Amino acid sequence: MTDASDHPPSLDDEVVAIGALQEPVRRSLYRYVAAQRGDVSRDEAARGVGVQRALAAFHLDKLVEAGLLDTTFRRLSGRTGPGAGRPAKLYRRSSAEHAVSLPPRTYEVAARLLAQAVEESGDEPARDSVTKVGRRFGRRLGEEVAGRLGGRAGRQRRMAALSEALEQYGYEPRQEGRALRLANCPFHTLSESHRELVCGMNLSLLSGVLDGMAGSDLEARPDARPGECCVTLAPRPKKG
Repeated sequence: MTDASDHPPSLDDEVVAIGALQEPVRRSLYRYVAAQRGDVSRDEAARGVGVQRALAAFHLDKLVEAGLLDTTFRRLSGRTGPGAGRPAKLYRRSSAEHAVSLPPRTYEVAARLLAQAVEESGDEPARDSVTKVGRRFGRRLGEEVAGRLGGRAGRQRRMAALSEALEQYGYEPRQEGRALRLANCPFHTLSESHRELVCGMNLSLLSGVLDGMAGSDLEARPDARPGECCVTLAPRPKKG
């Protein structure tokens, strides 16, 4: 299975998270909580930004809903047992990272794959290691897609599931006949400066996805076009 941290957040989730900071009081509360070394209570946050406790509580919980803050519960008095009082709801900045990129980019995925390739390379040429790691990652992703589909899914349903998975990684797939064009390069800036390395990794990753899905009539082919991904998923040539 691919690690959960390898899956980029959806654009909708990222927009909700960033959009939550548009409200001035909410933005002030987020900055206040993020600046503290420990967990922050509702009372402390309210005093910190100069608003009433009820208003602070409302906006703090909205920040939690948006994934920008995490919560925990603890008795601030330090006492336990009967009469110790209810645990207070405390807030801290979420460990999740949020960014919105249009068109979508997934540089963190590329960074993870390249770092893993360096760690595993040993005496192997770095480019070969990148190819191997990219294909392995793609295969795991393809296996996840196949696992959700089951064995009886028809071609169109498989294409839709494949498109959905690639959309999550920023490829912007577009079905053209029986082929799947990838209208966006999620690693654009990297490919501009390290084209052979990154496009090779990308080709291996997408080939791995098709391997993992098993039984696909598509193959990943180099097909660089300005402003698009360097790979197209096209039907395999018919034998004979």
